[in-house]
Amino acid sequence: MTTFWSTYICVLTIGSLIGLTWLLLGTRKGESPGTTDQTMGHSFDGIEEYDNPLPKWWFWLFVGTLVFSVGYLILYPGLGNWKGILPGYQDGWTGVNEWQKEMDKADAKFGPIFAKFAAMPVEEVAKDPQALKMGGRLFASNCAVCHGSDAKGAYGFPNLTDKDWRWGGEPETIKASIMGGRHGVMPAWAEVIGEQGVADVAAFVLSNLDGRSLPEGTKADPANGEKLFATNCVACHGPQGKGTPAMGAPDLTHPQAFIYGSSFAQLQQTIRYGRQGQMPAQQEIQGNDKVHLLAAYVYSLSQEAESVSAK
Repeated sequence: MTTFWSTYICVLTIGSLIGLTWLLLGTRKGESPGTTDQTMGHSFDGIEEYDNPLPKWWFWLFVGTLVFSVGYLILYPGLGNWKGILPGYQDGWTGVNEWQKEMDKADAKFGPIFAKFAAMPVEEVAKDPQALKMGGRLFASNCAVCHGSDAKGAYGFPNLTDKDWRWGGEPETIKASIMGGRHGVMPAWAEVIGEQGVADVAAFVLSNLDGRSLPEGTKADPANGEKLFATNCVACHGPQGKGTPAMGAPDLTHPQAFIYGSSFAQLQQTIRYGRQGQMPAQQEIQGNDKVHLLAAYVYSLSQEAESVSAK
């Protein structure tokens, strides 16, 4: 901290304490001794203010807080560059340093455990109860805000408990997704195929690929949509609409894979304006060992769904 800001903090802090002390003692001098029935002339809702002094215990409580403040500022850092007189604070105490010390302690304690699981294949880690418990906590702290506490996703965020994977659901692919992040982009097509083309392609996806009926009164031509799909969409989604994991293109034959909605209106919105979604990379934040546990936990969720469906 520069000398200017250190001086500024010292003057502001010490000045505030002096001002509060003066205010407390100054108002105390003008108080009437004892209690009185005289009011101050203030009344609200039938409640009147009497001209009585503060109770002594209340006054001395204020005095105690001021004395405590002075003692604290002498013992601990709090006045600009002042380091305090207690041992252990002479090396420059900061909140960042305290956080780093706690992180170092945690790494020393849990690092070997993380390293043990990182040396195992993801599939094997996904079978270990302790590893899954640790991975679940990492997921709750870092991933649940987007994917939900149950990992079933939300609007714009995929469900991690089913078998629909935009980038692939193999263990190492899941780990790669978490480590490096993903950036999915679908271009907007309205200016290319027009509004009628948008409706036609949405009708084709809904009726021919997904097998659902179009809403009544829909003025869209699925046959023309199929032609437009073959011209503009197969490069990413494939001729059968099954998607291309290498590009993050979803399987259009499964409505569960549509993270932005699968209704006729929502499909048109996606085709008309396109979509962009980004998952942040966790390599720098979590490191390889923790990501390994996260990948095992996420992988286990889809395996549980598969075993349930098989039953």
